[in-house]
Amino acid sequence: MSPQRLEANALQALCRQVFAVRLVMIPLGAPPALGRTAPGVPTYLVAGSVVATFMLSYALFRDWERFGPLLLRHRWLLAADMAVGALLLVTATPSSPLGLVALGTPLLAGLVYGWRGSAVIAAAQTVLVAALGGGPVLSFLCVLSGAAGSSVRDFLLRLSQTRARLAAAEAVREERERLAREMHDSVSKTLHGLALTADALARTTDPELVRVRAEEVAAAARRAAGESRALLADLRAEEFPLLAALRALDAEVRVTGALPALPAPVSRHVFSIASEAVENVRRHAGASATLLTVSVTGTHLTVSVEDDGRGLPPQLPSTGHFGVRGMRERAAAIGAALSLGPRPSGRPGTRVRLSLPLEGTR
Repeated sequence: MSPQRLEANALQALCRQVFAVRLVMIPLGAPPALGRTAPGVPTYLVAGSVVATFMLSYALFRDWERFGPLLLRHRWLLAADMAVGALLLVTATPSSPLGLVALGTPLLAGLVYGWRGSAVIAAAQTVLVAALGGGPVLSFLCVLSGAAGSSVRDFLLRLSQTRARLAAAEAVREERERLAREMHDSVSKTLHGLALTADALARTTDPELVRVRAEEVAAAARRAAGESRALLADLRAEEFPLLAALRALDAEVRVTGALPALPAPVSRHVFSIASEAVENVRRHAGASATLLTVSVTGTHLTVSVEDDGRGLPPQLPSTGHFGVRGMRERAAAIGAALSLGPRPSGRPGTRVRLSLPLEGTR
């Protein structure tokens, strides 16, 4: 949910609570107000006003999701709320406990319309209270409640803007890290091989070997261009053939269970982790065999890459090893667990294991 929507929901909830407070204040203030009212018609007027105000407040509290948008489009409706509150001010007088109900209208105006709307409503409510004999304290509270509602509204809107800026900055950072991982896992490796071949070409004097090296450089350049195009196309694709991509890696592939349909971003992350693990075996392990195992249970998808090479060093350096860091970041992005270590059988070699919970990924 967007920050703007969260703050809009918070304002809606606060407006609804204004009527909730009014619903509490009316029953609490009604007995003292009725006790000090003369018997007969005055008592009936106060009781009728209490019932009318309570029922209207209850209707607005219960169905605020329906009435709130109307209030945003038609500001004059707050005048109707003020008129209903004026019934209590006229019948019970502002000096009674029911006079505090008048504070709800300017508070609501501040929450809904900001300081401009609250200033008009608070001023009108203050004039009404003063005209009906209300004291300076209640008049001041009307102004204060309007200012409080406006301040809360401004705070929530500023919070929304701040959260939106932070969310945009976080999205930019994540996009930069994602593109860095994608480039490292594809084009940068090919370009690194191209650079090594070009260096060898510069030191070659045999014409026939120069021709071979030149063909290798040209092939690597074409491969880098193709990988760049494929990367751009893959980033836009809505589906990703995960199993076919895994079978195309330079490893023996074994599959247990039926691979479920996964979202394309999740499939890309799984493939990139497996591809990076296989590439690390080829470049660093000195292994004679690489086994890629895909296992699907009812709750998890597990992908492991094992080799019979020299194994991991005793401790990976804290810097460098961008590929390993990228694997960990990808696993965290999809909520999967990644482990790197020796083969569990005790034989020489390394195992990279990714465990992805299937619940919530489909």
